[in-house]
Amino acid sequence: MGRALGGPASIAVIINHHNNIYLVEPRYEHSELVKFARALLCKVRLGPTMASDVAEILVAGDLYGKTTHGLNLLPAYLREIEAGKMTRTGAPKILKQSPATLLVDAHYLPGPFVLRRAIAWATPRAKKHGVAMVSIRRCHHIASLIAYLRPVTSQNLVILLMCSDPANRTVAAAGGVQAVCSPNPIGMGIPTTGQPILIDTTTASTANAVATRLRNEGKTFSSPILQTAAGQPTNDPRVLVANPPGTILPLGGPGLAHKGFALAIMVEALTHALAGNGRADKPSRWGASIYMQIVDPKFFGGRTAWARETEFFATICRKSKTKPGISKVRMPGDDAQAQHKEQLKHGIKLHPGILLALQPWANKYSLQIPSASQS
Repeated sequence: MGRALGGPASIAVIINHHNNIYLVEPRYEHSELVKFARALLCKVRLGPTMASDVAEILVAGDLYGKTTHGLNLLPAYLREIEAGKMTRTGAPKILKQSPATLLVDAHYLPGPFVLRRAIAWATPRAKKHGVAMVSIRRCHHIASLIAYLRPVTSQNLVILLMCSDPANRTVAAAGGVQAVCSPNPIGMGIPTTGQPILIDTTTASTANAVATRLRNEGKTFSSPILQTAAGQPTNDPRVLVANPPGTILPLGGPGLAHKGFALAIMVEALTHALAGNGRADKPSRWGASIYMQIVDPKFFGGRTAWARETEFFATICRKSKTKPGISKVRMPGDDAQAQHKEQLKHGIKLHPGILLALQPWANKYSLQIPSASQS
């Protein structure tokens, strides 16, 4: 044990009992970060239930190591709320409903609040009918997809989740140089007999938030997954704010962009087109169209057969021979779940700058930034 010096920063100075000085990354208690985020959201007059949902999902993003989609988003969310662009009160409006399908208009309510309730609606219906599907139009941002998966897989159910922002265009079509869509992420939770497989990826070569972070830090991507307005591949995220702007390449990058572009089209169809509201309506505010499906394997080959097959495949992948420099094959979500477990126990390592960006908001509303835990 020792004492830490300094405020919110990427490095803490520790002085031990022998007056030796050493540097460590500060860690923050999960519950304290949730409490702080909830308090800030309540200060901008977001309802307490909504504030809790948003705070818990954002901090879950950091727990899983999705640091661009955790508390990093909170300043932007606070600005959206204060500007009246994220709805503070109310409930999603049901437009159509059948025993196993639901279409709602979320009226730009907070994404975590809306999606948690969509999952709560769909889960018992999937257990009753085998499949339940929810289509959501005009929702606000939903943060990290992986944060929603584990509560569903823990019930031996499969969840498929997709979203797209109809007002955002940063990704080019394969062969094109103009932006046509957002990065269009896909999430999927796959239960096994052991640790679930948790997929959270984009149909683009990167996410907008990752490009923004690298640009702000003066860094570049390790490979040319972007292109200039003239179509020249580049790893420099500054091209996205150039005049004229460049674009993000679909997943696969140069030469294989047609594969990611095909996946992006699938997401566009299942989010905007299925919800009956999207890019053709030309929205101008930050939002999301969402497709969510929950499946109970019991109604098909059976939960036992499902788990046996998924665990078998996961095992042969993890045990497969690796190329030089790679210690083992990892399934999607392995690292994220390891980080979640470790950080829940020992504290969360926040990406440098996150608490500094939140300091003005804490000052504005007379709140205390959480202190780093000492261990």
